[in-house]
Amino acid sequence: MAMRNFKLEKYLKDGEKTYALRGEIEQLIDQLTAKEYDSICMIGIGGIWAEWYPVLEVAKKYTDFPIYLENAAELMIKDKKHLSDQTLFFTSSASGDTKEILDAVKLCKSNGWNVYGFTKDETTPLAELLTDPIYNACGDCEHSYLIYYFVMLRILKNRGEFPQYDRWADQMKNIFKALVQVREQFEPQAVEIAKTYAHEPYTMFTGSGVLWGETYLFTMCILEEMQWVRTKAVTSADFFHGPLELVDDRVPVFVIMGEDEYRPLDEREERFVKKHTKKHIIIDTKDFPLEGIDDEFRVICSPMIITAILTERLAIHYELNTGHSLEFRRYYRQFAY
Repeated sequence: MAMRNFKLEKYLKDGEKTYALRGEIEQLIDQLTAKEYDSICMIGIGGIWAEWYPVLEVAKKYTDFPIYLENAAELMIKDKKHLSDQTLFFTSSASGDTKEILDAVKLCKSNGWNVYGFTKDETTPLAELLTDPIYNACGDCEHSYLIYYFVMLRILKNRGEFPQYDRWADQMKNIFKALVQVREQFEPQAVEIAKTYAHEPYTMFTGSGVLWGETYLFTMCILEEMQWVRTKAVTSADFFHGPLELVDDRVPVFVIMGEDEYRPLDEREERFVKKHTKKHIIIDTKDFPLEGIDDEFRVICSPMIITAILTERLAIHYELNTGHSLEFRRYYRQFAY
């Protein structure tokens, strides 16, 4: 099945460009970790925060080193005693002008803390603030995941906590071709799901572990911001502490199932929704092969699977069915607030 609004050649070229940043990122991380540091802090907001979230979850599987994921707006007003000039700070903004990110980086710099990160090119306001900025104009989430993983997993390699880094990084040459196959496999489902559920007045999405950030991102940044579709995002654990009472045959529930240690929480919810609503949609990363990628690395790559099928493919078909452009906003970035 042909995929609507998908430019295969451009996508693969963007993947090559993103992978080509590996050496530059590794050089930066090797320089940073050769010096003394006592913590790591990733700074995000909205979708940026959501993209850094799986990086935190993956890192926690290999280390107990202090790693923080901070909301940029909250960082401006909260106590920062856990941070210091021994902290490695990272952030990103594709546009390079996300207000909260800029403010947070300025705050860090006012404390004498260098912030490293990514933006589209040298002309952005963020590029002027970052120390040794790295430029990546490829804005899809899976490209972001790859460069963030290069950062974190290289740090863990240098700490002796992810010795399989080189094997993982070498296999990431295959990830974008594998994600094309994921898209092609999911496309018929995307068509039918969007036809069936795009006009529902209320929809629930649940996820857990390394997939929670992507679940949250899709509901908030895509369906709410870009489609004005009313949704509820909840973790598979918290689903049983409130949202379950809204489940009946009028409410679609998407269960986003992963492959990490949180999977039993997803399976518990899957059993519940299959009993209590006909409108249950189960999306399981286990159903999508990743050719050229060892099974050992599937959990790391699973957010890329979900962004390929939800943030990329399902979003396109929601737009087709709602008639609401993914580019249109009435409030976001339209005026000062």
